[in-house]
Amino acid sequence: MRAPDARRWWGLGALAVALLALGFDLTILNVALATLSEDLDASTSELQWIVDSYVLVFAALLLPAGLLGDRFGRKRLLLAGLALFGAASLAGALAGDAATLIAARAGMGIGAALVMPLSMSILPTIFPPEERTRAIAVWSASMALGLPLGPLLGGWLLEHYWWGSIFLINVPVVALGGIAIALLLPESRDPAAPRIDLGGSALSMAGLVALVYGMIEGPVRGWADPLTLGAICGGLVLLTLFVLWERRAREPIMDVAMFRDRRFVWALAAGTLSAVIMAGALFTAPQYLQVVQGNDVLGTGVRLIPMLLGLMAGGIVTERLAGRVGTKPIMVAGLVLLGAGFGLGATTGTGDGYGFTAAWLTVAGLGVGLAMIPAMDTVLSCLPGDRTGRGSGLVQALRQTGAALGIAGLGSIVSSVYRDRIDPGGLPAAAAETARDSIGGAAAVAERLGDGALLASARDAYVQGMDVALAACAAVALIAAALVAAFLPPHAAPSADDRQSEHEHVAS
Repeated sequence: MRAPDARRWWGLGALAVALLALGFDLTILNVALATLSEDLDASTSELQWIVDSYVLVFAALLLPAGLLGDRFGRKRLLLAGLALFGAASLAGALAGDAATLIAARAGMGIGAALVMPLSMSILPTIFPPEERTRAIAVWSASMALGLPLGPLLGGWLLEHYWWGSIFLINVPVVALGGIAIALLLPESRDPAAPRIDLGGSALSMAGLVALVYGMIEGPVRGWADPLTLGAICGGLVLLTLFVLWERRAREPIMDVAMFRDRRFVWALAAGTLSAVIMAGALFTAPQYLQVVQGNDVLGTGVRLIPMLLGLMAGGIVTERLAGRVGTKPIMVAGLVLLGAGFGLGATTGTGDGYGFTAAWLTVAGLGVGLAMIPAMDTVLSCLPGDRTGRGSGLVQALRQTGAALGIAGLGSIVSSVYRDRIDPGGLPAAAAETARDSIGGAAAVAERLGDGALLASARDAYVQGMDVALAACAAVALIAAALVAAFLPPHAAPSADDRQSEHEHVAS
């Protein structure tokens, strides 16, 4: 039964508070990468694992998490996820080395895997279809609000406290969100939900871990290294077996039939690629702002705001235009703007000022907002009401898998170009390897030795690597815009009959 109007919107507010913590965590770490590199002596590979351990575990568990919510209760599992996320955040704040922090981040990923799809799957159970676009805009905006607050808050915390405070801040936010959800949201479930597909779950998780591990280790070990090639090829084989398994499973964890719907496929592609590109950019840009442009951590957080404000502006524009022009033109325009923004960013030079950086970050952020929010609205409209948990799990799994691969792939591009272009001069072998390992390491060595030439070489090498990565982002966005324009059906929103049928189903 649908909650009363007032409780419906207050319940959405409770979800927004919970998602705010996840929004913090997606960006608050980015301004701390250079600090973690120095304080924990973390290599580029370890920095990528600190980021990717969260995203990878998150993505790998989203499919079973959505099904568990359908089966055992979405509200119950949502609260369990928030509790785990808060406990793992506390463990991360107290970590003493990179390995412990990576483990804590993985625990946070498990909690987030419960929170994200279940918060999304609750929306159709408390909102009728005609209110769903606005609800999704609020749901997305809560994540978007956490994104700009994350680097700003993270920078302030790093200026005044130790680095663990960027994880500790999650605990009160999660507690507030959990209390509000417990009091305001109704419970919902699907009594006919199938059992967990253990074989499919194992194949998907093993495939993702192997694939991303290979992409992270490629720049360090070399792309021709047997371990790198074995991990990448093994991951692809396992994911192929997962798809074949799901096609024949009696109770699949992933409903392959959804991919026969062109609206679902191409809207999902637009949303996923936007997440891929944004995740990779938020990994590379903060290190550029901090080490190349010489900003402190608070200044770095402030300077990321234009991209994230652009994202929020895109959400506002989408809400106002979607009902009049449909979601397809907005998605295509967003992807084109995304490509233009990162294409401009790909021309960055070492001597460019912040004004240029702010310009391309703003354009790119606006593109993300215009592409992602209508894409998720279209995708959610394609999901049957009794399978919103499973469907939302699939949607978020693909998005977060894309984000993990985006961080791994674009981080690998930057790292490969950086290692190839930096000139450590006549440094001792150990110091030279530290300088080659990351720009943060090079900056530390240069400061310790007073070597201005090394710092200049490291900055130039990093900018060259970032430009190649941003050019790749721009190309992917423009190709995606062309494909969505060509293949997404013109009427991306469901028909009035479809909406009425869904409304009746949800209300029953």
